[in-house]
Amino acid sequence: MGRLLRFLASLSVSVTLAGLSQAQAATLPAPGQPTHTPVPGSFEIIGSSYVSAQQLFLGTPDKVYFIDKVEGNPTQINGHSAWASEWTLGSNTQRAMDAVTNSFCAGGNVLGNGTWLNVGGNQAVTYGGQAAADQVGNGGPYFDPDGRNSIRLLTPCEDGSCDWFLSPFETLQRWYPTLETLENGTMIILGGCTNGGYVNAAGQDNPTYEFFPPQGPAIQSPILNRTLPANLFPLTWLLPSGKLLIQSNWATATLDYKNNIETPLDDIPDAVRVYPASAGNLMLPLTPANNWTATILFCGGSNIQPNGWTAPGFIIPTFPASTSCVKLTPDVSSSYTEDDPFPEARVMANFIALPDGTVLNLNGAGLGTAGYGNDTWAIGHSYADKPVLTPAIYNPAAPAGSKWSRNGYSASTVPRMYHSTATLLPDGEVTFMIFLEYDIEVDLGSVFVSGSNPNPDYTVGPNVVYPTEYRTEILYPLYYNQRRPQPQGLLAQYTYGGPYFNVQLNSDDFFGNVQNVQNTSVVIIRMGFSTHAMNMGQRFVQLNSTYTAYRQNNTATLHVSQLPPNPAILVPGPAYIFVVVNGVPSIGLPIMVGSGQLGTQNILPVADLIPSTLVEQTNNVQSPTTKTSGSFMSSSSILAWLFAAGLFVLAS
Repeated sequence: MGRLLRFLASLSVSVTLAGLSQAQAATLPAPGQPTHTPVPGSFEIIGSSYVSAQQLFLGTPDKVYFIDKVEGNPTQINGHSAWASEWTLGSNTQRAMDAVTNSFCAGGNVLGNGTWLNVGGNQAVTYGGQAAADQVGNGGPYFDPDGRNSIRLLTPCEDGSCDWFLSPFETLQRWYPTLETLENGTMIILGGCTNGGYVNAAGQDNPTYEFFPPQGPAIQSPILNRTLPANLFPLTWLLPSGKLLIQSNWATATLDYKNNIETPLDDIPDAVRVYPASAGNLMLPLTPANNWTATILFCGGSNIQPNGWTAPGFIIPTFPASTSCVKLTPDVSSSYTEDDPFPEARVMANFIALPDGTVLNLNGAGLGTAGYGNDTWAIGHSYADKPVLTPAIYNPAAPAGSKWSRNGYSASTVPRMYHSTATLLPDGEVTFMIFLEYDIEVDLGSVFVSGSNPNPDYTVGPNVVYPTEYRTEILYPLYYNQRRPQPQGLLAQYTYGGPYFNVQLNSDDFFGNVQNVQNTSVVIIRMGFSTHAMNMGQRFVQLNSTYTAYRQNNTATLHVSQLPPNPAILVPGPAYIFVVVNGVPSIGLPIMVGSGQLGTQNILPVADLIPSTLVEQTNNVQSPTTKTSGSFMSSSSILAWLFAAGLFVLAS
C-alpha cells in the first residue's frame, strides 16, 4: 500500500525544471568495454527463462522483466505457476514475480516518471486457457484473477524488492490494447476487445481510447470502429506534430487526441500490418539531418482482406507472408511510398533500433500469421510455419535496392514464432553510480531474444514442433568486439532546449584518426515494451552536435545540444544514451529525459552551437581527457543564453 500511495502522490504533482537546473545536472561515469568476446553476428543461448517471454522490457541496465499469460509454467510463486519474472543480467539469475491478474496479451509502456504500465489481459483461466469458474482468483490451478480491467504497475529496482501492484483505477476491458506515452509523460490506451480470439468481432470490440492517469470516460475511435476484424494492437506512434499516427487493418489516420479530431490518410498498400498479420514496424531514426521528422517503416504482414480472416477455406499456416516494405511520413504526406522489400517473406518480425542507426530484423515465420488454436490443420497449435532463423539488417541511409543485408549474421537455432520478443541492451560492462540509486557491474549482450509459445497452455515434449519456449539468447551485432568509445561528460538528465554541454573523446575513441569525429553522433534510445512484433514506445533520437578537434593528438570535444524543444520528439522518462564513432557505439548509459515527473515539461531556448573546427596544429594542445568532464558553455556563452531565456537582466 505504501508504494501505491507514493506513486499516486507523484501523479498529482506537475514538476518542471527550473531554468538553470540543467547547469547542475550530474555527469555520468565514462562507459567501459565489454568483457565478453563472442562471435559477432551470432546468437548465444544464455539460459532458460522462468516464464515464457510473451512480453518483455528492459527495466534497468541490469534487469529484464518478463510477463507471460497465465499457464502452467514450472516455476512457482505463492503456491501457483508464475507468469512474471525478472532476469538479472550481471549475475545471470532470475526471480519469480507476481503479476497479480491475468496479463495474457496485455499492452505496456513506461510513464514519464519511470513507472511501467501493463494494461489489460484475459479473464481468469484454468487448464488449456479455458475460462475459470472463479474469476476473482480463488480457484485453482492458477489462482489468477480476471485481468481485463487491470492496470498493473512496476517501478523497477536493483535489490529484488519491487513487484507488480494494481492501480486503484481500472480500464475498460481490453485484450490486445496498445499503449503510447504522451508529451507530458502520461499514457494513452487504445483499442482491444473483451474476450479475445484470433481476430476481433463486433460483439466484443472496444474501439475506444482512454488515458492514464484517467481523464474521464473512454472516447470512441472512428478508425478502430471501421477496421474490424483486424483492429487489435493498433500500431500507434506519437508524432513530432503532437498528433498520433494510428494504423489498423488497411486503414491509416492521424489523431489530434487533445481535440478528438481524426484525419484519415491513405490506406496502407500490399498487406495488413497489425496483429495477427504482425508486420515488422518501427519509427526510423529522428536526426538533425531530417529535422527530427518521423518516418514509419512497415515490412511484411499478410495480404488478407477483411472477410478473409474467418473464411471457411482459410488454412492459415499455408498462407504466404508478404515481402512488402512501405514507409509513411505522416506529418508531411498522407501517402505511403514503397521501399526495398524484405529479403524473404516474414510475419511476426521484431524490429530493433540499433545505436548505429540501422534496424535489426529478427524472429518470425514465412507462412501463416500470429495466433494458435485446436484446428486440425494447425502445426500443433500454431497458425504459422516455416520459421525464419537468420536476422537481417536494414540501413535507412543505403541507396535504394541495397537497404537490406544479411552479411555477417548467422542463423539462430531456436524458432521464434508467436509470442516471441526482443529488446536492445545497453551492451557492455558499466559501473553505475547515479541518480537511479544503484551501483552494479554488468556484462551484457546487445540484443536480448526470448519467447515463442503458439500454444494454449504449457506445451513441451520431443514431438512438439513449436513448444512453449524458455531458451533465451543474446544476438551480438557485427560491431560488438570492436573497441568502444568511452566518452566523458555525458549527462544523467536532459532538458527540452537549454545550454549545450561538452563531451570529450580521446585518440583511442577515434581509432587513432581524428577525422572520425566527422562521423560521430550522440543518440538517445528508448528500448520500448516488446510484445506481438511491436516494441511499444521504441524511439531513436540523435542530438545535434558540433566539435572542436585536434589533429596533433587525435582528440576532440563534442559540443552537444540538449533535446529539441518539443517533447513529442522524445517523451519524458527513462532512456539510454550512446556515442557512436564510425558506426561503433559506446556502452549505453541510463538517463532521464525531461523532469522525471508527470506533467507539462519545461521548454527552454536552444543555445547555438559553436561551428565545428579541426585544429591542425597548436603549441599548447590540451587533451580533452584532462578537462573537466561535462563542462558546459563558456561563461560568455552562458550569459548570452541567459539573456535569451529572459533569466538574467542588467541592473539599470
